[in-house]
Amino acid sequence: MDDLCTKSIPELLVLHATIMEELRERKVLRSANNPTGDLAEYLFCSAFGWAQENNSAKAFDATSDGKRYQIKGRRIHRRNRSRQLSAIRDLDGFDILAAVLFDDEYRIMRAALIPAAVVREHSTYIKHTNSHKFLLRDAIWDVPGVEDVTARLREGMC
Repeated sequence: MDDLCTKSIPELLVLHATIMEELRERKVLRSANNPTGDLAEYLFCSAFGWAQENNSAKAFDATSDGKRYQIKGRRIHRRNRSRQLSAIRDLDGFDILAAVLFDDEYRIMRAALIPAAVVREHSTYIKHTNSHKFLLRDAIWDVPGVEDVTARLREGMC
């Protein structure tokens, strides 16, 4: 890591691009976007054996046994401690929200399977984005029906 301090900005960007491409080759990432969402999808689908949907699927990211899973990840960064997940456009388009919080270095902090009814109850509608805001607060793990799957997701983080 100390070697990174000696690298120029272009060298760091090349390293970043190379790492992202290697993660795509390993099927961990599916896009060239921020890796948090793709990593969350990869971990949940690997841990639970869910069938991952195409990137263009609306409202859910994976299926299993007739259930639709919306998968969200949030990286808690030292510069941004927010636990707000990315926009949820369709609260009726999935059965379960699979959500994971990563720390600054992409280590799994907490993960949960949250019934859609709980998400609806704890979300706020945002008119200007036509979406719902959901904060993955620690209290969510205490709501009946929410399943803590932190240990199971950590097993797949090799």
